Amino acid sequence: MVRRIDLIPSSIKLLLAIIYDLIALSIAFYLAYIIRLGVDSVQISWHENIGFITVVTSTIALFYAFDVYNSVVRFFNAKAFLKIQLLLIIASAILYLTSFAFDAFVPRSVPIVFLVLASIQIAGARTLFSFVVKEHWFDEREGVVIYGASSAGRQLYHALSQGNKYQPLAFLDEKKRYVDRTVLGLKIHPHQNIGKLIKKYGQFKVLIAIPKVDPIRLKQIVDKLEPYALELLTIPNLSDIVSGKRSIDELREVSVEELLGRKPVKPITELLSANITGKIVMVSGAGGSIGKELCRQIVINKPKELILLDVSEALLYEVHQELSEALKENNDNLIIKPLIGNVQNGRLMNQIFHKNRVQTIYHTAAYKHVPMVESNVIAGATNNVLGTHEIAQAAIDCEVETFVLISTDKAVRPTNVMGATKRLAELVLQGFAQKDHNTRFVMVRFGNVLGSSGSVVPLFKKQIKRGGPITITHPDIIRYFMTIPEAAQLVIQAGAMGTGGDVFVLDMGNPVKIVDLAYKMTHLMGLTIKDDKNPTGDIAINYSGLRPGEKLYEELLISDNAKKTKHQRILTANEHSLPWPDIDKIISTLKVAIGDEDEAKIRQLLLDAPLSYQPSPNSVKSNRANAKINSNAA
Repeated sequence: MVRRIDLIPSSIKLLLAIIYDLIALSIAFYLAYIIRLGVDSVQISWHENIGFITVVTSTIALFYAFDVYNSVVRFFNAKAFLKIQLLLIIASAILYLTSFAFDAFVPRSVPIVFLVLASIQIAGARTLFSFVVKEHWFDEREGVVIYGASSAGRQLYHALSQGNKYQPLAFLDEKKRYVDRTVLGLKIHPHQNIGKLIKKYGQFKVLIAIPKVDPIRLKQIVDKLEPYALELLTIPNLSDIVSGKRSIDELREVSVEELLGRKPVKPITELLSANITGKIVMVSGAGGSIGKELCRQIVINKPKELILLDVSEALLYEVHQELSEALKENNDNLIIKPLIGNVQNGRLMNQIFHKNRVQTIYHTAAYKHVPMVESNVIAGATNNVLGTHEIAQAAIDCEVETFVLISTDKAVRPTNVMGATKRLAELVLQGFAQKDHNTRFVMVRFGNVLGSSGSVVPLFKKQIKRGGPITITHPDIIRYFMTIPEAAQLVIQAGAMGTGGDVFVLDMGNPVKIVDLAYKMTHLMGLTIKDDKNPTGDIAINYSGLRPGEKLYEELLISDNAKKTKHQRILTANEHSLPWPDIDKIISTLKVAIGDEDEAKIRQLLLDAPLSYQPSPNSVKSNRANAKINSNAA
């Protein structure tokens, strides 16, 4: 409606306003006489008509002179209202004076009645029009309930009232002093009344208007609202609002990270800077989820130079562009070098390290998807084991100071090839740590990170948006989860600890049942799960069965002798290691098997090595099926 009014030329709007005011003043003038004298007794002579013309022309002239017609009606406010009232009082005085100037018959009550009627029609009409336009009565707006009736909630209400997307229906608040009161014309309800509001208004969105909230507190709020299957949105962070980067009505979805409710732990500054500040740092696999976040965190800690290494040109371009733009915005002249290369090429790694005098390496380049590696054993072993061996040997040759390997919880008592290759990679570095050189090797082991490529969160979100079904392997499967920024920050700090050959484990918190995660994600998007209890739900869940090599649950420690470190979320594990000659023999055998493309021999080597590798039953079945297919093809 507002847009349609804006399209009318200013001259036409001025003419329409003057015509309306002329009609309103005419009605007020003659109706004042009718009310005072009665219909039968009214006799308007030419003296009164001259007075009428004088009053109307002087009123229109006053309106024009005092910019009444230049103000935008939809922004009509109290100041504009008082201005019109004052001018109408002057017009009423002029009406009274016409009795002396033109010998007109003007009873003393007529100017008063005229003032009341003119005020209702002119000032009152403008007020009503402004209110209707601001409330968008003629727009199709989506109903929302604002959680939080304090200052931020009221600011959000005003911001939404100016827009044309959302219509505030009510406030929710837990403060007893607010409940059942009214603010800005809306009633404040306790969260227990959501069911009643749904019955009254149907489905609506809930906008959480708390600009600075503790993660645990936010999780408590979300836990209260999530079962109602209402879409939840929240306002930006207070710092972004204050700085002007974001406005209060730039709403965003409540993220799955916020469902964890993990309170961030303040990092230890000296651990963050120890391997980075003023040093030449390289990240292998820089285009991956963890690699990319590590690069973001490294840039913050002011390295002398950052080298990005990835085998994928597309991913490398993406992370390089992102970092370059961020540095440009902050006027930072940090040197960033994007290099395309494969960690399996030891000669190339030597060349890169020697030429760039690399001091710290974060090795994240690995194949990590369990089913993919299970069906590509040669590629998995080559990249995860031999790739780690080659880049680590190059680091020793070029006297790199610190080498940090990103490992996984799947390396603990592995049931799949991916986990077995990652555990063998750990043993390789533990073996290297026993030799005489100047490189310090550190391994950091953690579980799933939210939002990484191939993780369940983006997959579930995609499946929910297209209407389902959500695919889950098993109803009892559980996983540990951590946010990517937290994992990267802890990796950097863990990498600064230890003397060499250390295995650090990140505290992942409590494990999450995947089916519960699916329910919560669906509810947060305003939909319901279709199951036996709710056959009319929106999204179905399909259980596909455990994939080859997949566990119902994951572990982070092989033994139970983990010790605390100076950081409360980083533990050190005293894991079993092998002497270097044994590791060297395994690597030599593995190279021969890979050269012969002998997948069976590689699997047997992983079984024979001290990795505690026990293939899961579904993995064994898959391997037999693949072997049968290969023999038939031969």
